[in-house]
Amino acid sequence: MTEKDLNRIKVMLVEKKQTAKWLADQLGKDPATVSKWCTNTTQPSLEILIRISELLEVPIQELIRTNEKL
Repeated sequence: MTEKDLNRIKVMLVEKKQTAKWLADQLGKDPATVSKWCTNTTQPSLEILIRISELLEVPIQELIRTNEKL
């Protein structure tokens, strides 16, 4: 895992059988912005992460990578 890989949004979207476009529509965000979150190019705010966890019906901890292996 690289330092930049902080979230698991893409993984959770796949597990929940949803698309980045669906998430963008639900959040009222540009699909390019959500794409950047999914590739860990940029990170969403904590407020947005909370909303994503609500939309995907998962605990916020499931969206955040931890450094368990360190």
